[in-house]
Amino acid sequence: MDELQEKRRRIRELMQYAVPDSQTAEAQDLLVIFRDDHFALTVLDEFYQFLPDAQEDWVKELRLVSRKEGVLLLAAVASVDAYLYLISSEGIEFHGSLQEGYLDKDLLNFFGFSSAEHFSEQAINIAHFPLYEPVQTDINTCPACHAITHEEHELGCPVEICPWCGGQLIHCECRFTQLDQEELTTEQDVIRFEEILQEKGRLVYSPEQRPSFADDGPGVEFE
Repeated sequence: MDELQEKRRRIRELMQYAVPDSQTAEAQDLLVIFRDDHFALTVLDEFYQFLPDAQEDWVKELRLVSRKEGVLLLAAVASVDAYLYLISSEGIEFHGSLQEGYLDKDLLNFFGFSSAEHFSEQAINIAHFPLYEPVQTDINTCPACHAITHEEHELGCPVEICPWCGGQLIHCECRFTQLDQEELTTEQDVIRFEEILQEKGRLVYSPEQRPSFADDGPGVEFE
């Protein structure tokens, strides 16, 4: 949780320079709502570090434009415009103003938008996109890798269940047994294990897997 605490501290500090005094309380309320949500805090951190229009502004709400396989397209709704951020456990990318309604072809295809015109039509009205819920309150989202119900976890997610023994996949001994070796030390080992795991059949995320607390996030362990 140290990383989240550092993000919250930095966001509060940046807010002092970015948020108009009259909106400070509301901006801070949003920070409290998402205090334990890694993705939301990353978006807020990015917004306040690099104000898109280089002027005082604040984030009123976050909207979920689309999501797939642990990759989210979020809109940070500010006082004048809304701004698109593509975010996953790999990092964050800024994709401009929602009013411009532009996504490149690869992202349109990935998120299932039939055309640029289709996305632009949706982007005209921010209400087309639901409010983004803190991951701690959304039972249909894995709190560690953000896979949704019936999606596969990101490999290395601490919530994923082992299909062989029913234990926690990153901590059980099955990966060693299946590879017939004592440790995973190379990227090739991980690739081989993923292939074996796919052949066995990975257990997709379901709310029943949800732990009572969120881990710091996915990351394949090498022991």
